[in-house]
Amino acid sequence: MKIDGKQIASEILENLKKRVGELKKKKIIPKLTIIILGNDPASLAYVRQKELKAKGIGIKTTILHLPDKTSQTSLLKKIQQFNNDSNIHGIIVQQPLPTDISLESIINAIELKKDVDGFHPDSHFQMPIAMAVLKILERTSEATELACLTGVAGTKTRHQTLIDWLKTKKIIIVGKGETGGKPIAKMFEKMKIPFTTIDSKTEKPKNLTKKADIIITAVGKENIIKPQMIKKGVILIDIGISRGKSAKLMGDYDQSKIKNIASFYTPTPGGIGPINVAMLLQNLVLAEKN
Repeated sequence: MKIDGKQIASEILENLKKRVGELKKKKIIPKLTIIILGNDPASLAYVRQKELKAKGIGIKTTILHLPDKTSQTSLLKKIQQFNNDSNIHGIIVQQPLPTDISLESIINAIELKKDVDGFHPDSHFQMPIAMAVLKILERTSEATELACLTGVAGTKTRHQTLIDWLKTKKIIIVGKGETGGKPIAKMFEKMKIPFTTIDSKTEKPKNLTKKADIIITAVGKENIIKPQMIKKGVILIDIGISRGKSAKLMGDYDQSKIKNIASFYTPTPGGIGPINVAMLLQNLVLAEKN
């Protein structure tokens, strides 16, 4: 079954729109500032999606588009300027950055209460991509009727039930990137959920993927997950994005070849991406309270 990321995101955004409306009654308008360097097409498209979805729920967005030759010193000064602006609730520096700029320095420069991307180790927020994956896993557990009712005395909460359900599954994370596999791994570690990571050094990865109940792939390489590498009924969540020869957005697997094998899978586009943006905006609305 294909997981409709757009529908899940729409539900989250509709709820956020109501919350933003309540804030506006108090004369508070959540404001997001996005800094982007250069003209990478994928980055520009992603920033545009963030801007559109933010506008749709009443969040004010400012985009600072800088040349790719902008120095680290200049970028840090801009970040500090936004840190000092009490009307700005969230700051994003769109990745990837030019190679001569230290990502760690930029992440550390953003004030913790405005780090809505959640990249800093001590950030006030969970990384949106990790929350998006968890939301999808929650939906799949609900769809298989493994979640308990909430709010009933003597029963477990849905979140506790989700954790219990995940602990019964063999989970594989493919890729260890800073914006993909790594935040998912950190989330599972925090939740004490066992998982195995596959990277380029893993020998015979098929031996692991073939036994997996859940595969979260975050490589960004077309067809890295092939049909013969997965078992019937697997849950596939695709974070990796690349562009094929036709410039079409591609995921880490061919949907047409795995759709009859997987019990659930996310498409590309329309899978994890919209939910990731929705979770980012959820962090921004929460940031207003900090």
